[in-house]
Amino acid sequence: MFANLTDRPVDQIIALIAAFRDDPRPDKIDLGVGVYKNAEGVTPIMRAVKTAEKQLWEAETTKAYTGMAGDPAYADALIALLLADAVPRGQVAAVATPGGTGAVRQAFELARMANPDLRVFVSSPTWPNHVTILKHLGIEMIPYRYFDEETRGVDFDGMMADLEAVRAGDVVLLHGCCHNPTGANLNMTEWQAVVAQLNATGATPMIDIAYQGFGDGLDADAAATRMVAASCPEVIICASCSKNFGIYRERTGLLMTVTHEPGLTKVAQSNLVYLNRQNYSFPPDHGARLVTMVLTDDALRAEWQAELEETRLSMLDLRTALAAELQSVSGSDRFGFIAQHRGMFSQLGTTPDKVERLRAEHGIYMVSDSRINVAGLNHRTVPILARAIVACGI
Repeated sequence: MFANLTDRPVDQIIALIAAFRDDPRPDKIDLGVGVYKNAEGVTPIMRAVKTAEKQLWEAETTKAYTGMAGDPAYADALIALLLADAVPRGQVAAVATPGGTGAVRQAFELARMANPDLRVFVSSPTWPNHVTILKHLGIEMIPYRYFDEETRGVDFDGMMADLEAVRAGDVVLLHGCCHNPTGANLNMTEWQAVVAQLNATGATPMIDIAYQGFGDGLDADAAATRMVAASCPEVIICASCSKNFGIYRERTGLLMTVTHEPGLTKVAQSNLVYLNRQNYSFPPDHGARLVTMVLTDDALRAEWQAELEETRLSMLDLRTALAAELQSVSGSDRFGFIAQHRGMFSQLGTTPDKVERLRAEHGIYMVSDSRINVAGLNHRTVPILARAIVACGI
């Protein structure tokens, strides 16, 4: 049987990790892997999470399963964090998932159950796993223009022109904040235009939000998602706690649906639970429990928010420093977009061969589409990167 299998392409990020690890150069720089790192190059455990973990170790008395949808307190806490009072809690169905990736996979399956002829519109570019999961599931995927290679901002006119092709029953995948991989984001006026277009056609927005708190702040980063939830008849939302709680390996996500039609929330909830049962039965709980403890304890929440703000500001500081250094080295302001982007990532907008030159000649590792993880920098490496970018003619 296994003889019928064929080798699968190695994931680009995994290959990049291996290549970086095997590179003997002491001054090499890793800008590829999508995890937050502090100035020492470490992905730290957040202080509030560490405190909650100690408390949990002392108080936990069982490792029995949680409910198939996960702990309801976790769903309540994360929905409140993301949606606030945008919609009543009773209009939101939710299940815990293994990370944001698990939520995305379940969301696509849910949408296909609702519409066997499902088409999903995705931004060009988007997070590569969006594409690979859709291909694996055999769901038709249609790209819409998003990133302007000239301005390194959003090609909003192109986006709206492409979204004219959506129809009822389609899903349009949107990044709630801190677009991955580009770092370029819609403003609220543009978000409102997208909502009007989707409502006019009957398409359903699906929001993937993995970086709340990494861009302009917890509430600012959730503003678009809240507006969409309040304005559209049906919404699918995939949330991840990996980044803003720093619990990557705990695989802590939440899949939500919002509906404004009475009675449909119960139907959606039963289908979400059904999908959990078919894929992994009971979701992981350790990370979800920590998130719940942090969000429902005033002292832990205050400490978490303070550290999250430190993280956000440190990335903004690195963005400003890199843009300024590039202006100084290149004598041009063409890299000013880096300071305007938000989140962990920016896309430089260069070619794979120049990305390869950065690796071969300067020991600087990034994904071939020129996405850089700003959090992989520090103030020592910012000038090194700037000089290398200019030397490679980017």
